[in-house]
Amino acid sequence: MVSKLEELYQEFSKSLAELNDQAEILNLKAAFLGKKGKVSEVLKSLKDATPEERKEIGPKANEIKDNILKNVNDKLAKIEVDQINAKLEKNKIDTSVFEDDYVNDFRHGGLHPRTLIQQEIEDVFLSMGFEVLDGPHIETEFYNFEALNIPADHPARDMQDTFWFTHPQSEEENKHLLRTHTSTIQVRGMLERKPPFRFIAPGTVFRCERTDASHEMVFNQLEGMMVGEDISIGHLIYFMKTLLKEIFKKDVTVRLRPGFFPFVEPGFELDISCLICNGKGCSVCKHTGWVELLPCGMVHPNVLKAGNIDPEKYNGFAFGLGLDRLVMMKYGIDDIRHLNSGDLRFNEQFNKY
Repeated sequence: MVSKLEELYQEFSKSLAELNDQAEILNLKAAFLGKKGKVSEVLKSLKDATPEERKEIGPKANEIKDNILKNVNDKLAKIEVDQINAKLEKNKIDTSVFEDDYVNDFRHGGLHPRTLIQQEIEDVFLSMGFEVLDGPHIETEFYNFEALNIPADHPARDMQDTFWFTHPQSEEENKHLLRTHTSTIQVRGMLERKPPFRFIAPGTVFRCERTDASHEMVFNQLEGMMVGEDISIGHLIYFMKTLLKEIFKKDVTVRLRPGFFPFVEPGFELDISCLICNGKGCSVCKHTGWVELLPCGMVHPNVLKAGNIDPEKYNGFAFGLGLDRLVMMKYGIDDIRHLNSGDLRFNEQFNKY
């Protein structure tokens, strides 16, 4: 019986060497070790063997079963590795190669137009001595509202449809929210610095708004602030005109009109003539010929106080612009939803290699 078991193992080994399919290998394993397998059939005759024969046959049978299992697992593992290597070889992309013929055949998305224009704006302001700051997406009421002169009963809160979180330990206190503007970074910037200072703060903001050609629930803004002594509206206008001229590479028709914002006094709306329709009227400018681009004004004394700055000694200006709308104006995009489509073909238009 021992010799029979050895013959079966030799038969198994020869059959296994000829197989390279996982299903066939598992079928071979069942043919030898299954309930009705060849090894199992031999072991059924153990009941007729003497005690001495059983002592010899039992260990040999266990050894052969263990060897069959090991050989099967090793073969399956090798097949799996070979399949993975074959897929990797077939789909291999060597990103270190930049030969002209390779680049022409290789599709890539490149940088998003919003990223391109943000980098351009950052370069403009860095050249004028501004810092670039960042801040968290999840904020508290203090940074998003209270420090910006927007108390709990202020109607301006209703203008910003906010995504709220409730603190797990409290229903009333320490509520958190997704920031509705990047002005939160201005508050943090004031608390961390002493005047004079100037900085910009680009970032993503969130509002529960209906999506259309010019509005999104998740969009991007860029805030800016300059605080020092004897800062005037003239400084504000100079920096805004410089920014727009650098971005659009030409003089842009603008208008400055009074506007109300709790965190500035006086406040203004800086509009630009719609570059999509050249001021004739379209869905982007709501058929007015003008696009609201840049709310701005002189920083409210209460905001300076919240930033631990003495409003009797210092003053400054602040502004905020929508990066998405700026991208639309610069590149002639008539629907903001294209910016978040995730379509690589859209990105390819703005990247030249």
